[in-house]
Amino acid sequence: MNSFYQCNHREYFNTTVNIDPSDFLEPLARLLEPGASILDIGCGSGRDLLWFSRRGFRPTGFEAAPGLAELARKHSKCKVIEGDFTIYDFSKIRFDALVFVGSLVHVHKASLSPILTSTCQALVPGGYILITMKEGRGTVVAEDGRVFILWGKDELEQKFSENGLNVVHFSRNISKLRPQDIWLEYVLNLNNVR
Repeated sequence: MNSFYQCNHREYFNTTVNIDPSDFLEPLARLLEPGASILDIGCGSGRDLLWFSRRGFRPTGFEAAPGLAELARKHSKCKVIEGDFTIYDFSKIRFDALVFVGSLVHVHKASLSPILTSTCQALVPGGYILITMKEGRGTVVAEDGRVFILWGKDELEQKFSENGLNVVHFSRNISKLRPQDIWLEYVLNLNNVR
């Protein structure tokens, strides 16, 4: 899937960069202290990095596609780590919040728990995680060939519970790109940290 975003990085950038992310970023932003550090995993165009930066936070991007990472750096003026979040060692870095806006939609269901376990190593005690997933059953193949894994609310919340994650905020949002798509949005924290 990374090859799609590398081969189509400019088109993907142009399609997503001008969407106003306020509706789905505000629930996390309201919980964070001024100047909090944020790791945007799968930062894409850098749109959300710029949004957080303009509000006084300290965001860093994480992106697998080098072409997209470069565009995100230029757009947001933020640091962007290039890497594959399925194999990266997150134990060496620390952030107040992790952001997964649409970046887990291609992850097979069996792989979600290991990815959450791995990435949460970068989270400080008391930190938060923002995750958005497409709602539905099974999978859907887009016209461009990308395969999206769909989730039910109960199914996803069961996964979070199994991984020691507590739901702090939930909302269901209509996609700004494709009105037929519904996004499930969660802000989470670790159950053992209140």
